[in-house]
Amino acid sequence: MSLSHFSFPTSIVFGAGARKEVAGHLRDHGLKRPLIVTDRALAALPVLAEFRSHLQGLEVAVYDGVFGNPTASQVMGGAAAFKAHGADCIIGFGGGAALDVAKVVGIAATHEGDIIEYVWDHPQVRPIKNALPHFVALPTTSGTGSEVGRSSVVSENDTHLKRVVFSPKILAKKVFADPELTFALPPHVTAATGMDALTHNVESYLSPAYHPLCDGIALEGTRIAARALVTAVKEPGNLQARSDMMMASMMGAIAFQKDLGAVHSCAHALGAVCDLHHGLANALMIDTVMTWNREVVPAKFDELAHVCGVAGGGAAFVPWLQQLKATVGITGRLADHGVKPDHMARLVQIATADICHQTNPRPCTAADFERLFAAAM
Repeated sequence: MSLSHFSFPTSIVFGAGARKEVAGHLRDHGLKRPLIVTDRALAALPVLAEFRSHLQGLEVAVYDGVFGNPTASQVMGGAAAFKAHGADCIIGFGGGAALDVAKVVGIAATHEGDIIEYVWDHPQVRPIKNALPHFVALPTTSGTGSEVGRSSVVSENDTHLKRVVFSPKILAKKVFADPELTFALPPHVTAATGMDALTHNVESYLSPAYHPLCDGIALEGTRIAARALVTAVKEPGNLQARSDMMMASMMGAIAFQKDLGAVHSCAHALGAVCDLHHGLANALMIDTVMTWNREVVPAKFDELAHVCGVAGGGAAFVPWLQQLKATVGITGRLADHGVKPDHMARLVQIATADICHQTNPRPCTAADFERLFAAAM
């Protein structure tokens, strides 16, 4: 057996009221001038003002230039805001997009060049050689789990292709996971982000990579999401359901150290070509890809059905997914969400080039992706 390397380093404060601990944490580290990196929508909502009320005594600035799928220009804008404020630390506050931007603002603020020059597969990738600002993360959605990840996904400004900056150096020094921050999420966002969290756990478990630690986390994350998602959508103020979904989200992000699969390759393509919300894109593709995958790993589907409480074994898992989507209000096919036949060639090209499907349990060719997109259309 070849050697494997495992790491679970993130420090997490979890529970209702965790957001109130941020100021004390920063003061304990001698930090006084945080830059909050968030998105436009959140910046205008009471939830950010309420969080700021717990930062009294600190010189706080806000960068709210994140919107849609995060882009390189948004990162560079955040770096400019960091310098203008004379900031000494960064608070990431938001969903996956805001947190992905926040994680790499520190690189752009302390290093030369554009952030795209730091993506892992850049032909002349620049090293992260300087010390990075202290960074803490507060998720306001339960989907990507970006708060505990060591990667940041940002799109190129012109092509909209998603690129990945990957380094343990961008991990948050501390995560403040407060489920009360998700109470105001509308049902459709709770549903889409929740399906993202579920997809992370499912695809991580199905990955053939060797990582039993992540397998255990992925199965438990799947179980938690399966029991909590409908309640979180239907009862937005239910603290237990919101807590469960926030935990399932973080577990999915930890588990995908094993990497993901073809659902995510399809979703990345749909985001780049059609600007679909990432969680929605996963939800629209998951049952189609899972039907295809089950043929090669039926025993794993039996286990997924078991942890989700689905009677009938692995054969019933995909129908359960379809019913779950309908229950939380995710309906229609790709064509109902703006995907057109003339998008197909570009979708297939991007999905085939995407790294995620390299750990799909069933190898994927361009022809396979064409069939998968057609089946979901």
